[in-house]
Amino acid sequence: MKLARYTHHGKTSVGLVQGNRVINLDHLLPTSAPVDVAALLARTDALADARTLQATAENSVALEHVRLQAPILRPGKFMALGMNYKDHEAEARRLNVPIPASQVWFSKQITCITGPYDDVHHPAVCERLDYEAELGVVIGKGGRRIDARDALQHVAGYFVANDVSARDWQAKSPTWTLGKSFDTHGPIGPWITTADEIADPQQLTVSLSVNGEQRQKSSTALMTYSIAQQIAYLSEVMTLEPGDILITGTPAGVGIGMQPPVFLKAGDVVRVEISGLGYIENTIVDEPR
Repeated sequence: MKLARYTHHGKTSVGLVQGNRVINLDHLLPTSAPVDVAALLARTDALADARTLQATAENSVALEHVRLQAPILRPGKFMALGMNYKDHEAEARRLNVPIPASQVWFSKQITCITGPYDDVHHPAVCERLDYEAELGVVIGKGGRRIDARDALQHVAGYFVANDVSARDWQAKSPTWTLGKSFDTHGPIGPWITTADEIADPQQLTVSLSVNGEQRQKSSTALMTYSIAQQIAYLSEVMTLEPGDILITGTPAGVGIGMQPPVFLKAGDVVRVEISGLGYIENTIVDEPR
């Protein structure tokens, strides 16, 4: 299933995307629950009910008439993994960046999350704005010390993400958090594709273009650490909870790795696409002052 959060005639709802239509699923949310796909994922009975629905003119609306929003707006955790593709490691070596000996995780603050087609701000205080195409993972069943052999059973679904990065601010702190957490620097979507629709998350094509020019194209098969290994590693430290989101690293082709480096500017249109999951597309605009 493709589970979305969308706005139609000023009202934001959750829905099931079928073809070019979206079925409203608000009636399946718990009373007083936030209008968020995470609230739906937490209810297996609601998901079972959603699977039985078929889009008709009476119970759905055309996608072209809605605005898709970030499917999960306020996750408990938004964790991101650095340096996790073999081709990106090669790119880093060329730039004399050391390759870490273990998984390097950092937090993106949840206030950076924005919609799949919303504008991304170029902060006035940033001179080196960059992009990173990434596969996103939503935790379904929570847990601690999850065995890698069971880890994918804890995945509710997948999404497309751009880990927008203020490289100059990233360099200011070894934790990277500041450079990764400016408002609007976490576009995700266009929806959550449930895990049962993805036969093998380690066989997906990830690509990114800027103004139609391809900058990144790779496969999740080239990850240094698989999604299962990532979940096992993180859960050694913290309890992963339903609705937590992880982004799993970027392949080669980032702007800072070009010769000379090429950074994003106002007016640029960045499109990230992952096979089987759809695409997100965001225009870079100067941050309002």
